[in-house]
Amino acid sequence: MIITKEELCKKIEEIIPNAGVCGVDIDVEYDENVKAWSVDLHHGHHHLRTFIETDEANTCLEGKSCIPLGMQIAQLKRNFDLSSCAEY
Repeated sequence: MIITKEELCKKIEEIIPNAGVCGVDIDVEYDENVKAWSVDLHHGHHHLRTFIETDEANTCLEGKSCIPLGMQIAQLKRNFDLSSCAEY
């Protein structure tokens, strides 16, 4: 299965709707250097990144299991929320 960044980004919005909006808060790109999908979460001047293995993304988009993808994005969001609190 060939994955597009739009499909993966929309799936992330579906799995964790409070993570943000694709193209605004969430950017997804395939990183040739690490051979994985790069997921960037933005909020103001804060920025966090995680990588999703191609096999995990494929499995999720095929409707089989999104647990690894969901856990990574949830952890990224949790880290983001904790780092945002450090300002106040």
